[in-house]
Amino acid sequence: MTLLSITYGIFLLSVLGLYWLQEARGLRLGLLLLASVVFYASLQIQYVPLLLVLALVTFDAGRRIDTATYSAIAPQPQPTDASAAQPNDPPAAPDWNRRRLRLLCLGIGLQVLVLVGFKYLAFIVTASEEILGLSVPQVSSGVLTDLIAPLGISYFVFECIAYLVDVYRGAPAAPHLLQFLTYKLFFPKLLSGPITRYHTVEGQLAHRLPLRLEQAVDGLWLIAIGALKKLLLADHLATLVNLSFANLERAGSGDIWLATLAYGLQLYFDFSGYVDVARGSAILLGVYLPENFRAPYFSSSIADFWRRWHMTLGDWLRNYLYFPLGGSRSGMLRTCFNLIIVMVVAGIWHNPGWGFILWGLIHGVALAIHRLTDAVSRRSPAAAEFWTHPLGMLLSWGLTQFTVFFSWLFFRLPEPRAYGLALNRLVGQAADIQFAPKIYQEGLQASRPQILVMVLTVVAGMALVQGFRQGLKLQFTWYLKIALVPVFIYLAWLLAPSESLPYIYFDF
Repeated sequence: MTLLSITYGIFLLSVLGLYWLQEARGLRLGLLLLASVVFYASLQIQYVPLLLVLALVTFDAGRRIDTATYSAIAPQPQPTDASAAQPNDPPAAPDWNRRRLRLLCLGIGLQVLVLVGFKYLAFIVTASEEILGLSVPQVSSGVLTDLIAPLGISYFVFECIAYLVDVYRGAPAAPHLLQFLTYKLFFPKLLSGPITRYHTVEGQLAHRLPLRLEQAVDGLWLIAIGALKKLLLADHLATLVNLSFANLERAGSGDIWLATLAYGLQLYFDFSGYVDVARGSAILLGVYLPENFRAPYFSSSIADFWRRWHMTLGDWLRNYLYFPLGGSRSGMLRTCFNLIIVMVVAGIWHNPGWGFILWGLIHGVALAIHRLTDAVSRRSPAAAEFWTHPLGMLLSWGLTQFTVFFSWLFFRLPEPRAYGLALNRLVGQAADIQFAPKIYQEGLQASRPQILVMVLTVVAGMALVQGFRQGLKLQFTWYLKIALVPVFIYLAWLLAPSESLPYIYFDF
């Protein structure tokens, strides 16, 4: 069962009908949990027990870390006089705090161990063989290579880590196992996010509000927009991207740049389309998931890009990695180092591979340069004035987008041989004489200039939509949305490729 399939539509309608008929909170949560298990089991039934065990361990660790449990398990000292008894004093026990820290480290260590075991062990073994000359038995190496990671495991683990850290920092632990399991396996966000914190959605799960007409329309609208992004745009762009990168040896420099531009757009429409469908499905169930994209390709700095792209991942990296590393509190050099480390981790989080590491390194260095440039601008009125001038803003936007789209090359081609070949042919290389007939004329039934115009038309359309939203502050009314929903869904179904491709971020 995949999103935007007929099966998913029937599944969602069935869940909605049963969910809104239930009045008891326990029955509602039990229904959502069962639906989420069925949803995941339709894709990878063998990993359902693993997710349940991880969620149970996280729930138990959170209860043990919670400061409120101190009085229940620790002996209370008897006051010597009436003035010593302060009922509101927090438990001052160094041993207890050390125990909480050990529990936190144990819980995070278990999550990281599972993530590394499924996603990174094969890459670590291969890299060790290449760099250190270590040898691994062929049988063991083959087993590691063939190991398939559970869908959504990266998101699942990051949410577990965030929950444990939040509880350690003082947030209350989840009081009920059923509510926590429902949050963890909530099917709209289970596979590819958005990454959510337990304490931001617990109230929505515990206390259901009546479904308003405008709310239902907003949910359907997001699903329709997500269908257009995925089926009408991302999957058609994927045809150009896949054909071009599958024939790198014959591609010219212009072909590789065009394919890279198309891939950046494909990735955005594919992932933001998934998030739209996920958020729309959740809204229909009375749950608001956080926004994950906000016109990232119109960012005028790399820092602004990361405030607009995969926003919940950026929020996670800031709160649970960048700030614990020291953030910007220890001088400019340490700040730049922290930014680079955080972005390299972000690259590795997506998938093991040297290309993902380089992608993260590029973004980390770019963030460090931006931080240095920002520091210079604060000390130089002339520099600050230049970056606020239209020419400076255009230059900043151009440099930002060049960095972003250039880095996508390593994201799409994570193997050294592939991105090395692409880099060698990126400048001054003419295409093989057979490339254009095979890729453009035979595969796409259009010439390269025509394909370029189509891609730029998509970019212009994005700019137009952003202009209406930001400049004119125009928004569709709910009754216009409900009229357009069936039109958009029909267009997505009618104009979609004959075979829909899986979501890109399902691999992460």
